[in-house]
Amino acid sequence: MPDNGDLRGVENTPRQDTQVRVFAVPPRDDAAPPDIVQGFLEALTSDDPRYETAKLYLTPEAARDWQPEASTTVLADGPATTADPAGGREDGTEYSFTLTGTRIALVDEQQSYTPVDGDYTRQVHLAKDRKTGQWRIDGLPQGVVMGQSDFQRNYTSVDKYYFASATATGAQPAVVADPVYIRRRVDAMTQMVDSLLSGPTTWLDPVVRSSFPSGTALKKDATLAPDDQNTLTVPLNDRAADVSLTKCNEMAAQLLFTLRTLTPAVDQVELQSGGGRLCSLDEDGADAVATRGSAEQPGYLYFLDGDHQLVRIPASSKTTTAEAVPGTLGEGTRELRSVAVARDENQAAGVGLDGKGLYVSSLTPQEQPPAPLVVSQGKTEADRLTAPSWDLHGDLWIADRDPKNERLLLFPDGEGDAIHVATPGLDGRIESVRVAADGVRIALVVSDGEQQSLLIGRIERESKPGEAPSVTVREMRSATPQLSEITTMSWAGDSRLVVVGREKEGVQQISYVQVDGSSPETAAPDALTGVETIAASEDEHLPLVAYSEDGIVRMGSAAQWQKVVTEGASPVYPG
Repeated sequence: MPDNGDLRGVENTPRQDTQVRVFAVPPRDDAAPPDIVQGFLEALTSDDPRYETAKLYLTPEAARDWQPEASTTVLADGPATTADPAGGREDGTEYSFTLTGTRIALVDEQQSYTPVDGDYTRQVHLAKDRKTGQWRIDGLPQGVVMGQSDFQRNYTSVDKYYFASATATGAQPAVVADPVYIRRRVDAMTQMVDSLLSGPTTWLDPVVRSSFPSGTALKKDATLAPDDQNTLTVPLNDRAADVSLTKCNEMAAQLLFTLRTLTPAVDQVELQSGGGRLCSLDEDGADAVATRGSAEQPGYLYFLDGDHQLVRIPASSKTTTAEAVPGTLGEGTRELRSVAVARDENQAAGVGLDGKGLYVSSLTPQEQPPAPLVVSQGKTEADRLTAPSWDLHGDLWIADRDPKNERLLLFPDGEGDAIHVATPGLDGRIESVRVAADGVRIALVVSDGEQQSLLIGRIERESKPGEAPSVTVREMRSATPQLSEITTMSWAGDSRLVVVGREKEGVQQISYVQVDGSSPETAAPDALTGVETIAASEDEHLPLVAYSEDGIVRMGSAAQWQKVVTEGASPVYPG
């Protein structure tokens, strides 16, 4: 450090992008048909924003009709090319190739990821231009295709946010994450906003709403980048010109929540339309507009002590000294096997040690032990109640595994009579239930014989005057198609879960998965032996906690497991 001399200003050095960039190479003159096909496939994996170089490998008509944004097919390896001997003409002016591979995923036109399997087989046809003598592709499948490694390099998963449709009167709305894949180095911020404005994906659409008026889009040729004050100005078309201030603030909140998953460089957004400024909002303002699960920090971590009573320790503390929870579940005589604490941490639910009864108690001193809300008639513990789970509305979920009366139950406000939740299309028995913080998605571990699956379902609520409310879990889709056995799972973010399970004939492993079935870029936690229960918070700053053969352990700041208590079980964060 200099100890004399004058002060001089210096310019900031921009952060260098260490990612490898791939530039497409145009076709060389007189390239043979195999080189044309290979060059085209390589151009699909480049960072060319509009695939202009890839289109140089096509005839003008094929380039006009080809829609690369229609889909992205992901193969285990890059597509293999095989010349089709029956695909040419005797005069040597036509040629045909077959592209083959093993499919693992499909990203559709909404940028939504879906795991798929099976063989990939598509035809590519080439023709020789009579005037130039150059080979070009004149027939090809819509969309793009690439291997898994190229997909991981080119694309990144981001969450866009919409408001949950089912919101109690006067309550702050919750935002729901809708994960999509965008091209990593092709003006990602503009892509992200475009995707948000286009609306939610088909799967999530029935249970969310957007505050952007229908038809709202960015102004033509708009490119988004924050200024040196970390403010992002978003110019919208005239469809948004007449929105109210309240609606505009909701629009800005959606943008801020969405952009947080892409970059920390945006602290405030300003919306413009109709030639003027609509509104501006910062991060504190966004948190006042809506609640987001990962922004709600729990006060405590809860678990059962050696006497099967509910105890707790501060969630963000490194202490290992637990205190009994006030109320009959912590200070009473009933022994428990599993628990769940409401998200407001004012009440808790527990299942008795034999798995038969579900009990709810407030977290305040009580004299009278509660009566069970439901009693399972299953003959064995494995055929009785699962662990309970609370949703954002304060409703309590649980499944009864009795083979004679398998059912998913919902207790409004954690009391009264249960609502039998419909699960159309579900094959198998529910073994575990976890509701997302947003209250519109649910994770279910379902067994069908020896096979187990982690399914993500969409919660639809319907209430008609004079009729009892109905709740249905629809369109359940697998988040772990590679696993055949699932021991435990927990939500670990707005669109991410942590799962303990094993592949067929494999060993137990802990991994993170996205709700769409893709693998996040987050590194998997260190291995842990004999895990029976795992707990994570949607607030990703809180440590991962597990119950294993070593007792209750948590992931320390050095990313290593550290023992909390030896005598204890069933750790949970609120929810």
